Amino acid sequence: MAVKIRLKRMGAKKAPFYRVVVADSRYPREGRFIEEIGTYNPLTEPAQINIDAEKVQKWIKNGAQPTDIVRKLLKKSGI
Repeated sequence: MAVKIRLKRMGAKKAPFYRVVVADSRYPREGRFIEEIGTYNPLTEPAQINIDAEKVQKWIKNGAQPTDIVRKLLKKSGI
C-alpha cells in the first residue's frame, strides 16, 4: 500500500480551498483518506498554510511520500 501526503480540493467553483491529507495512492483525489493533517488556502494574501508538523513527521517516518506540491508547502511552512 503506497501512502501519499497530498491535497484534497474543497471549496466552491473558482474558489479552491485544500485540505492536506494522508491517503492511499489508489483512492481518488476527493475520495477516502486516512487522516487530515492540515489546510491550505491559496486565495488569501499571503497564502494561508496550517499543517501539523508532528503528524507530518510521524507519517513520513512511517513511509508516506508527500507529493511535489505538498513538499513545497512543507518547505514554505518550515517543516
